[in-house]
Amino acid sequence: MAHYSIFSLIGAGLSGRRWPAAWRSPAAQRAYDVVIVGGGGHGLATAYYLAKQHKGTRIAVVEKGLIGSGNVGRNTTIIRSNYLLYPNSRFAEHSLQLWEGLERELNYNAMVSQRGVINLAHSDGQMEQMARRGNAMRLAGIDAELLDRDQVRRLLPHANFETARFPIYGGLMQPRGGTVRHDAVAWGFARAADRKGVDILQDCEVTGFQIVGGRVRGVETSRGFIAAEKVALACAGNSSRVAALAGLRLPIETHLLQAHVSEGLKPLVDQVVTYGAGHFYVSQSDKGGLVFGGNIDGYNSYAQRGNLPAVEDMASDCLSLFPHFSRLRVLRSWAGNVDMTMDGAPIIGLTPVEGLYVNAGWGGGGFKATPGVGSCLAWTIANGTPHALIAPFCADRFSTGRVVNEAGTGAQPNLH
Repeated sequence: MAHYSIFSLIGAGLSGRRWPAAWRSPAAQRAYDVVIVGGGGHGLATAYYLAKQHKGTRIAVVEKGLIGSGNVGRNTTIIRSNYLLYPNSRFAEHSLQLWEGLERELNYNAMVSQRGVINLAHSDGQMEQMARRGNAMRLAGIDAELLDRDQVRRLLPHANFETARFPIYGGLMQPRGGTVRHDAVAWGFARAADRKGVDILQDCEVTGFQIVGGRVRGVETSRGFIAAEKVALACAGNSSRVAALAGLRLPIETHLLQAHVSEGLKPLVDQVVTYGAGHFYVSQSDKGGLVFGGNIDGYNSYAQRGNLPAVEDMASDCLSLFPHFSRLRVLRSWAGNVDMTMDGAPIIGLTPVEGLYVNAGWGGGGFKATPGVGSCLAWTIANGTPHALIAPFCADRFSTGRVVNEAGTGAQPNLH
């Protein structure tokens, strides 16, 4: 496998040689030590860290389609750790620190851009909430800056400060937050995992599990049975359907979340900006397109396409904050399936089936957790007990009452 560098790039350009494939397309073996179901960011990251930290482990990633064709390639690329509750902020900060060194570790340009994330406030009450969250972040050792109206205006001179229905009072900024190229994350982890001997099996759909005496023995796939000592589920929006094949009922609803990209513009929005009077967020890609996101569609679905009412809501919030965006043309839109739990926090760890592990319920925030999930879930699989950072997210919290409810909206998945 070629090592990527400026020297290899120049050498390939001068010699005219073709680059080798980034990862292999191996035939499935009859048995592995660990099978990871789902070839998205979380699954590939778990395979990479497991192979890195536990050499000699036979690992396979099985993906029903192509690598990166699920949610890892359908999000709005935001990374951050600006949470109020300590379990959330501690885990997200661990992940953010991994993002900061990821490109060197994977030898792959993931276009990590720590441009800052600004959450806008539109009332005195919201400013108090921002101050509270910023203080909690600082107590956890995370960077946070509370901005007044003038400071926000200097950073966002194009925002509507004069005639807005919900005037901007200030905001909370995390300077280390930003964006990462989502496709590059999938490709980078796939390439790095392959280099460590992981078999990536594309077009290999899991159709069932073999469970004997309460212990998983392998997975039934469209390519036949694959035996495994341990199996991990990293299936994002399809988590509930795949878990059901193993007899598990997860407390999850699946919804649609749409994203949109505009035509290219000159540099206009330097940070990631979220609108506090609605559900809208925007950043600008390196190609100049504005990347928009909004609220989920108002119904449960496993489809990867959304409908116009959610687009209308997003556009309304967008123009309330940036009226001059009204003449922009949207080039393309897409949707991902988001798996949402009753408290808005993920479910990670062991299951009642011995040897079967689950990573689900990330809602619309799974992308930023990619390296953190990979490292912690790999440790959990290897040691058979939850890593300290993911212990608060075990499924038994719903029976003990130790929910991690960041939004404080109760047991309504669609509101988190």
